[in-house]
Amino acid sequence: MKDFRDLHVWEKAHQLTLELYAVTARFPKHELYGLTSQIRRCGVSIGANIAEGCEKNGNNEFQRFLQIAAGSASELDYELLLCRDLQYCNADEYKQLSEELSRLRKMLGALLRKVQMDRS
Repeated sequence: MKDFRDLHVWEKAHQLTLELYAVTARFPKHELYGLTSQIRRCGVSIGANIAEGCEKNGNNEFQRFLQIAAGSASELDYELLLCRDLQYCNADEYKQLSEELSRLRKMLGALLRKVQMDRS
């Protein structure tokens, strides 16, 4: 078992989620149960799956939860693009969030590869 708070990738996911909440707070009210909720859930899912995976016994389970987190990150990537195209966020906000998400996805990928190599 690992403490998820010690992982830089979890910290990055947590910071991104806080930023997502701030940006989506300005979305139109009619999106509260649509895109706003979906984006927030994706952000939370990334950090939550990293945390849950840390509590599992063995690298196989940890790897599975990291893959789920990576899937949520991919979903979030599309949702941010949609927000930009719907003009719910401006180009600068989109660029910042997209770049942060890209860095997070690279970190997740690197951790996944490390966990896979440790299994071998």
